[in-house]
Amino acid sequence: MTLHTRPPALLPDHAAFITASVRWVKHWNEHLFSFAIERPASFRFRSGEFVMIGLAGESGKPLMRAYSIASPAWADELEFLSIKVPDGPLTSKLQAIRPDDQLYLGRKPTGTLVADALLPGKRLFMLSTGTGLAPFLSVARDPDIYDRFTQVVIVHSVRKVSDLAYHDELTAQLASDPLVQEQALLQFHYVPTVTREPFRTRGRIGQLAESGAMFAPPVMGETGFNPETDRVMLCGSMEMIRDFAGMLERLGFAEGSNQAPGHYVIERAFVG
Repeated sequence: MTLHTRPPALLPDHAAFITASVRWVKHWNEHLFSFAIERPASFRFRSGEFVMIGLAGESGKPLMRAYSIASPAWADELEFLSIKVPDGPLTSKLQAIRPDDQLYLGRKPTGTLVADALLPGKRLFMLSTGTGLAPFLSVARDPDIYDRFTQVVIVHSVRKVSDLAYHDELTAQLASDPLVQEQALLQFHYVPTVTREPFRTRGRIGQLAESGAMFAPPVMGETGFNPETDRVMLCGSMEMIRDFAGMLERLGFAEGSNQAPGHYVIERAFVG
């Protein structure tokens, strides 16, 4: 991990949020970075949920944005994956954070990219583009998910090879994870794909589904999606979510929610 040190920047008190210190920062490339903050003892969440993260704005009011939590529900820190936007109101400042800096943390995590919003099934496909990978890092590192599903598959589509954040850890089938390493070795599968540079897997997620590459060994079962056995989580670009959700609906999949579990879920808070 890329670490820097400097005196911590203190934030003004704000009743609506908790303040938490930055633990570490890792820059994957010129427009992608990860960071983790300390987890307050009172903070509880389900793997796959999101929370508001922010800094003080120029007016002194918190400048907040929703971020999916990339760490599992059992972890003692809260991990996030973010893009860098040079002129972004928040990300232009957030990309410069260092250990011991303080961030605002929302008190109430929420979201639909959680196992509770899905009906029981055999195969779980988590389809992501870009930083849409974040909630699936949380879900895939949660031991409960391996009790719910026989196979757990992450498909991650990016433009450039350097955008494949967490590639080494996922390729190793989470071998360094203390709670899921044994189950993941047998049940977890990672399918990275790149659209604009040479790589062993090329093409968008829809193309991998159409060609059958998404279902190639070691993924077992049908070459296609079946609502009787498969469950799907979608997170990433609006185009990918729209196209895939439409395809799944035509196959007989029903969208799930916390109130009514279904065959697939998207994060409505980010989509619409």
